[in-house]
Amino acid sequence: MVENTLLRQQLIVLKRQVKRPQLKGRDRLLLVVLASKLQQWRQALLMIKPATLLGWHRELFRLVWKHQSAASSQKPRIPTETIALIRQMAGENKLWGAERIQGELLKLTIKLAKRTIQKYRRAARPSPSNGQSWATFLNNHASPI
Repeated sequence: MVENTLLRQQLIVLKRQVKRPQLKGRDRLLLVVLASKLQQWRQALLMIKPATLLGWHRELFRLVWKHQSAASSQKPRIPTETIALIRQMAGENKLWGAERIQGELLKLTIKLAKRTIQKYRRAARPSPSNGQSWATFLNNHASPI
């Protein structure tokens, strides 16, 4: 019965198209589910290669696990006070890099990865429009030089 349903679904898709059949997402999903219920699913495939169906199955598997492992909220995993402290340190000490900030935070028993500090430190930097750009500096000092 499942094999007949699989064959019928393929025929429905074939009748829908004139030249090359275009499978929609729900068609792919249905073919993958029906083929998973058959032991001899390779013989029941008429319009697609078994490797194509296996690729769709892997893609579906990836999507399912991506959805299940996604974070439930977009809240940062570190406290907002720590983020504010990173931004304050980066703002007050322009020459400090992420490693220096990481060392200072370790003194406060706050252990964070260097990449995490870089992420929030980057947000604390002032935009180039606030200060003088290199081109403006050169224009202002070109004649004395």
